[in-house]
Amino acid sequence: MTLVAGVDSSTQSCKVVVRDLETGDVVRVGRASHPDGTEVHPNHWWTALLAAIDDAGGLGEVAAISVGGQQHGMVALDADGNVVREALLWNDTRSAQAARDLIAEFGADELVRRTGLVPVASFTSTKLRWLRDAEPENAARVAAVALPHDWLTWRLRGYGPASASPLGPKLDALTTDRSDASGTGYWSPATGEYDRDLLAAALGHDAVVPTVIAPDGRAGTVGYLGPTEIVVGPGAGDNAGSGLGLGAGEGDVVVSLGTSGTVFAVTAEPVTDASGTIAGFADAAGQFLPLVATLNAARVLDSATRLLDVDFDGLAELALSAEPGAGGVVLVPYFEGERTPNRPDATASLMGLTLASSTRANIARAHVEGMLCGLADGVDAVRAHGLDAKRILLVGGAAFNPAVGKSAAQVFGLPIDIPKPGEYVAMGATVQAAWSLVGSRPDWSVEMDTHIDPDPQPHVRAQYAAATDQLYS
Repeated sequence: MTLVAGVDSSTQSCKVVVRDLETGDVVRVGRASHPDGTEVHPNHWWTALLAAIDDAGGLGEVAAISVGGQQHGMVALDADGNVVREALLWNDTRSAQAARDLIAEFGADELVRRTGLVPVASFTSTKLRWLRDAEPENAARVAAVALPHDWLTWRLRGYGPASASPLGPKLDALTTDRSDASGTGYWSPATGEYDRDLLAAALGHDAVVPTVIAPDGRAGTVGYLGPTEIVVGPGAGDNAGSGLGLGAGEGDVVVSLGTSGTVFAVTAEPVTDASGTIAGFADAAGQFLPLVATLNAARVLDSATRLLDVDFDGLAELALSAEPGAGGVVLVPYFEGERTPNRPDATASLMGLTLASSTRANIARAHVEGMLCGLADGVDAVRAHGLDAKRILLVGGAAFNPAVGKSAAQVFGLPIDIPKPGEYVAMGATVQAAWSLVGSRPDWSVEMDTHIDPDPQPHVRAQYAAATDQLYS
């Protein structure tokens, strides 16, 4: 039996999925935790990857592996391959002013033309600008800039600091894929080229950046254990990896409820949006991935369980006992600031409370609807750029909460399909691994767990829009 492996190095943990090349069946899985925080030393990711591989039974019979990882994180390396400082993750918002500075210097329209993006605190370019301004001595040491999946792929191939890797600190061996490169703020999905002037404007000087590999390309072979014949695929950013794993096609809109919330679709042509609502990313298969991201998704439900002193089943029971619209109670769920809309300093607001509406059921429902309404604005934005949305693929652990699925059919007004539970970023990485190994993309099926017919309740969205207008107009 020939096996392929895929990795998801996410914010919270590292997952490894091993599949049968011929059938796509999952053979074994492994997992290891990452430390909390919005800045993390990359060595923790490497330790977790090795532990997750071991937990998945090792790489015996594995012929190819590929790494999916959280987008945007800034991994700054010196000339000897050492990490200059802890990596700033996508959810670290200290670079919000740096984003504003880059927009002021170049203009939003020009940046979108050159990179498909309007900078926000999440992107790598803004984190590099923050480093330049806040830690100039560290910035001056930076010889190469990578993203989490780039750095892990490099280490997996046997490169790294001289004291910790068999092949040493060969910076020009760094590789990436078009999906992750498209989230940096200094690479163009339209041209497939790095914009060196924007990189230098962010960091203060030029630096080595990873070579972008084609979707069917190979980064090399596994070398951390010594030379092997195990092929290493190009890897991907987490959202693009998820799209591959889900087999998202024309008319599908993926709504992911994880630590962050994302809305994305695969398109044949690049999407540009100077308002910054849509990030014009590339996908991992040669097309494009217009994406809207929010900082506040499943954690909104975590907040509700603490506030109401219930578990997630209890939260669902409470929310479903309230009417759509929660009696006029609206939660604007910016607990951790927000990325889209770009409000890094915002806080959450619970509005519309009256003596009659102040019930635990309405507050529970408002948390569910508030989380979904922010994402529904993202679906509208993608549809406004020409996407003919046919259904919502709702993924993430929160998708299986009964209140979330039913409310989603009401808020989005589209059919909802919830795939069976799975590590879809890692599954997408296995698709890449197989593609790199045999030269063609595998046609593995994706099973659905639940289908929910649309049940439009437009007053829910109208209430939410009125609340955000009141707060921010």
